[in-house]
Amino acid sequence: MAAKPRLRKDAPAADEIPGEIPGEVSGGIPDQDRKHPVDETLPPFKMFTSGLQHVAAMYAGVVAPPMIVGPAVGLNARDTAFLMGASLFTAGIATLLQTLGFWKVGARLPFVNGVSFAGVTPMVAIGRERGAEGITVIFGAIIVASVLGFILTPYFSKLVRFFPPVVTGTVITLIGVSLLPVAFNWSQGGDATADGYGSMKNIGMAGLTLLIVLVLRKLLRGFLQQIAILLGLVVGTVVAIPMNMTNFDAIRDADLVGFPTPFHFGAPQFEIAAIISMCIVMLVCMTESTADMLALGKIVDRPADERVIEGGLRADTLGSAISPLFNGFMCSAFAQNIGLVAMTKVRSRFVVAAGGGILILLGLCPVLASVIALVPLPVLGGAGIVLFGSVAASGIQTLATAALEKGENALIVAAAVGIGLIPIAAPEFYHAFPKDLLVVLDSGISTGCVVAIVLNLAFNHWGGKGTSEPAEAVAASAASAEVGKAPAPAAPH
Repeated sequence: MAAKPRLRKDAPAADEIPGEIPGEVSGGIPDQDRKHPVDETLPPFKMFTSGLQHVAAMYAGVVAPPMIVGPAVGLNARDTAFLMGASLFTAGIATLLQTLGFWKVGARLPFVNGVSFAGVTPMVAIGRERGAEGITVIFGAIIVASVLGFILTPYFSKLVRFFPPVVTGTVITLIGVSLLPVAFNWSQGGDATADGYGSMKNIGMAGLTLLIVLVLRKLLRGFLQQIAILLGLVVGTVVAIPMNMTNFDAIRDADLVGFPTPFHFGAPQFEIAAIISMCIVMLVCMTESTADMLALGKIVDRPADERVIEGGLRADTLGSAISPLFNGFMCSAFAQNIGLVAMTKVRSRFVVAAGGGILILLGLCPVLASVIALVPLPVLGGAGIVLFGSVAASGIQTLATAALEKGENALIVAAAVGIGLIPIAAPEFYHAFPKDLLVVLDSGISTGCVVAIVLNLAFNHWGGKGTSEPAEAVAASAASAEVGKAPAPAAPH
């Protein structure tokens, strides 16, 4: 019998070696040269094209908030375009903080950050009430809320213990389902007031793009299959050109170079009412980012424990605090890119970091940004159906590990999903509620998350009943607690 290799007592365990895959063996000895796919780098061309695919998936989501807030606070078209460039630039900075990180900042996962939609409604309300100075009041409120969020991060991250599979699966599913109406809106044209919104031409273009993506995924192999979304967007845009669905005016009017000058609109102003509104938005963003990190951790097979979530929330809040200095808004996770990771199986955080670099270049070069903007929204909508549907599918896969047949877990999912779908199925349901509450209630992800957590505590913890997680989930949580000092959800079977 071969002698077992002897290890020094002070030798690190496999799961304590940075960048290693716990339990990975080669000939009975831990493979210490094998990096986790999250930490792998790809050849330069693959890195760029895969990063560009992430940018294409998130671009519309980044520029939409400034397109809404700018005119609402009285900015002209040129200043609104400046806001859009600044949002791209700051999204790139926030994404680099997440993917590369430093000190205890950054989740170090393929995690994309950009302007949060959660803040659009309160920012519009702040701007309308204060006229021309509204934009500086918005920036001041974001800075204060972000600094407070950064301070609260170590305490907020401990909530990960309240996210077992029955909760995470519910929230991940709601993330995907909540994003699908965005894809449907893009498929119709994106602007409900425009001529042709919902026309057969727009929906047909979205359907064609969806078909192209599915065919490419079926026929292509290797790297080309991984960038099928990007190829589908390119092919869809080329097809849309002779149909007069692309607008080249943005390229002709764009400047070659445009740096987002700090405090372009003036020094930030601080008003207590605006600060309170943005603090509520920050809590919503932190809740959604926590759920997104848990979802992404499952997809890339590196469960997000308390330490990862703490670093991710620090990057969120720090990026949001820096953003107003360069005329950007609050940044948080972009769930649509989680769907892209799930679909392409490209788990490298350096790919997303490359996407962050591209975003910074787009913010510094309006001409390049306008090229990306050539993609018609119906084309983006067709691809979005696959991307966002992939997120929902990941949630369903997580729920499969949640032992729904035990206790009241099925009831927890039913109530949380039902309440989480209210803002989607009945957008005016809460119209009589105070506007400050709408920041939370209008987010199906936030309401569904809160309901799932409370019901899980009520049915599975309070009263000494204990949890109803499967043994595998409990074991995984215990193992995770040794490393991250907090339980993390079990990996899918």
